[in-house]
Amino acid sequence: MNQVNSLHTGGCSCGQVRYQFSVTPLIVHCCHCSFCQRETGTAFALNALVEAAQVAVEGELEKITTPSQSGSGQIIVRCPKCRVALWSHYHPSGPNINFMRVGTLDEPGRLPPDIHIYTSTKLPWVVLPEGAARADEFYNPKEVWSAATLQRFRAARG
Repeated sequence: MNQVNSLHTGGCSCGQVRYQFSVTPLIVHCCHCSFCQRETGTAFALNALVEAAQVAVEGELEKITTPSQSGSGQIIVRCPKCRVALWSHYHPSGPNINFMRVGTLDEPGRLPPDIHIYTSTKLPWVVLPEGAARADEFYNPKEVWSAATLQRFRAARG
């Protein structure tokens, strides 16, 4: 897992929304599912899972619901002016876990993926790094996350 426990700042394209967090993400997913490909308009989505209570926000937010791979849908949190997606909430994790869009960070290169998921639907020209953790679909967090990370997740969900 990424061990980057320092200040992370980010925001939307127009500058109306800014956010920051200073915890190490629970995990960083690089999702290759066809839903992420369609919704982002690119080959994959890069999401850092962070407890919502750890994210400080300046600016107004808009929430919209869209379909998801699981069929349960997701809530996408956006800037109401420029409509940039900043993070999502997925049904299994609930509203207390933000799936932060790494590309909206001021320094996205600081949070590389810990695991590539839904690689069964990755585009054929995407080449994963040698030795990168991967899962054909999703994975069992108990097999991938540390005990401390699992505890943080449980505590955040209540």
